Amino acid sequence: MPKVDVVDFKNAKVGEVELSDVVFAAPVNEALIYESVRHYLAGVRGGNAKTKVRREVAGSGKKLWRQKGTGRARVGSVRSPLWRHGGTTHGPVPRDYSYRLNRKMVQGALRSALSAKLRDGELKVVAGFGLTDHKTKSIAAALAGLEADRTVLLVNTAEPNRNLELGSRNLPGVKLVETKDVTTYDLLAHKLVVISEAAAKKLSEALA
Repeated sequence: MPKVDVVDFKNAKVGEVELSDVVFAAPVNEALIYESVRHYLAGVRGGNAKTKVRREVAGSGKKLWRQKGTGRARVGSVRSPLWRHGGTTHGPVPRDYSYRLNRKMVQGALRSALSAKLRDGELKVVAGFGLTDHKTKSIAAALAGLEADRTVLLVNTAEPNRNLELGSRNLPGVKLVETKDVTTYDLLAHKLVVISEAAAKKLSEALA
């Protein structure tokens, strides 16, 4: 099992933690990571192309003239798709682009991403996220002590930490997630991953 240093917010070593080889020292499968990121992006995609159908365009529903006897073509409404300014037939509408990805593939991609982050020195394990207040500058100072100068993903357990939630939400490039909500996309989208010791152990158990 790989031994990872546990640090405090001053980046000083305060201990070590043993993590699962299967999760944090797995072979990095780039194809699996790509497929997982593609699956995530498809799930959050929302179509923005939209045309109005007959029932949505403005106009009266009154029949313009009687059905027979006028010599004109029969018509029911000015909103007919055959008329100018009428509805569109079979036009684009927002749809669901998500698709199902095998659970083993999702977990395998997470293992690969976590292993790649640890291998590249972009994952730090902290003893905990115990903060004295909920001020944004306190979180900013703690991340500066960890030499986090770019995007940061904070991973914590499901235990409520109000100071961490309030202090981190206004920092640009910083995202806080629970262990159950960690995605391959988030791991790759952030330069540094800061994970609590308890959360690291939980991920080791859940993904092993």
